[in-house]
Amino acid sequence: MNISMATIADIFAWTVRMFFQLDMIVVGMAAAILLHFVLQFRIARARRLQIRELEEDMEDLRAVDSAIRSALEDTKRKVAEVAFAIAQKSDAQERRMAGELQILESLVRGLASNMEQNAEQALLPRLAGPNAAEQPEVAMLEIIRCALEGNRVDLYLQPVVSLPQRKLRFYEALSRLRSEDGSIIMPAQYIRIAAPAGLMSVVDNLLLFRCVQVVRRLTQRHRDVGVFCNISGHTLTDTEFFPQFLDFMHHHRDLAGQIIFEFSQDCVLAASAPEEANLRYLANLGFRLSMDQVTKLDLDFAKLKRLGFQFLKVRATTLISGMKDAGAAVAAEDLKNLLSRNGISLIAERVEDEKTVVQLLDYNVDFGQGYLFGEPRAIREIAEANDPRAAPIPPTAKVLPEGLARRLAG
Repeated sequence: MNISMATIADIFAWTVRMFFQLDMIVVGMAAAILLHFVLQFRIARARRLQIRELEEDMEDLRAVDSAIRSALEDTKRKVAEVAFAIAQKSDAQERRMAGELQILESLVRGLASNMEQNAEQALLPRLAGPNAAEQPEVAMLEIIRCALEGNRVDLYLQPVVSLPQRKLRFYEALSRLRSEDGSIIMPAQYIRIAAPAGLMSVVDNLLLFRCVQVVRRLTQRHRDVGVFCNISGHTLTDTEFFPQFLDFMHHHRDLAGQIIFEFSQDCVLAASAPEEANLRYLANLGFRLSMDQVTKLDLDFAKLKRLGFQFLKVRATTLISGMKDAGAAVAAEDLKNLLSRNGISLIAERVEDEKTVVQLLDYNVDFGQGYLFGEPRAIREIAEANDPRAAPIPPTAKVLPEGLARRLAG
């Protein structure tokens, strides 16, 4: 730029001298003045350009600032909306849980009240006598009564894994009673006494609704894990309770992806037409059904499919060496294909060692269950293992009416 301006000044000086014949000093001063004005003009022009660019930058900054403020306000509004929605959801969940507990207490109280006469007629007269208190049945009945009164019906979960990956896919819910000294009472010990006394449905129903509560907690973090919830034949045939249970599950269809209702083979085969209709109703709500305690494999699998069954549990020993005794129409390696054609998955249960797993893999078994993959554990232990800060499962309200308790106590 300096070279160009000097050249212009020289040309100006030469031109003035040629045309006006002025002294060199005057010409030089004129050229210097001209150069000064030109430089000032260019400087002023450059400043105006800088100012214009600064103004444009400031406009851009103001626009960005406005956009940021708008985005911040929008974010604040959305955060407030989310917080409000979470609070509403939390309140709704609390109301739903409270409602479930109220329904549970109402249903089981009514059921247990209806059983008072059954308990008196079915079991107590047979245990009457001068030495009744010394009979083991009376002692076990007292333990059952105290466990129900003290809400010591615990929920245990045993894992069901996919094969061959051994990924946790389900839990099976199992019931256990606790005596006052903390001893665990297995179903095989109390069912033979509780059933004739009309108490088995009380245990089943209490377990059933607690299972619903547990599923809600487990699936908050693991939506892909389901729970098999056992329903005994006593409950399925209970005309007082089961229709109410179906209505309850109708209003809780959101659990359909996480709960699989499980029935024994004897229970399903003995089901009447109305009871089969109840099974289909559950399936139509979206709940999957499972059959366990399978001893015979000469089954109408197409009918099971129509009833809504999607799982079949067979003992590992039956698959390995007992297919003929079970009356199976196909070999163990073909059972999976037969079940798949009817939309039923095969679960091998009571898997206890690695050798058994190797043999089961030859049969393309879908899932495995047994002590090899995990023993039943109390729900509190599982909740604490998954999240030590997790709140314990709330105990269910006392549900055994005093009248029934007095009759059982004699």
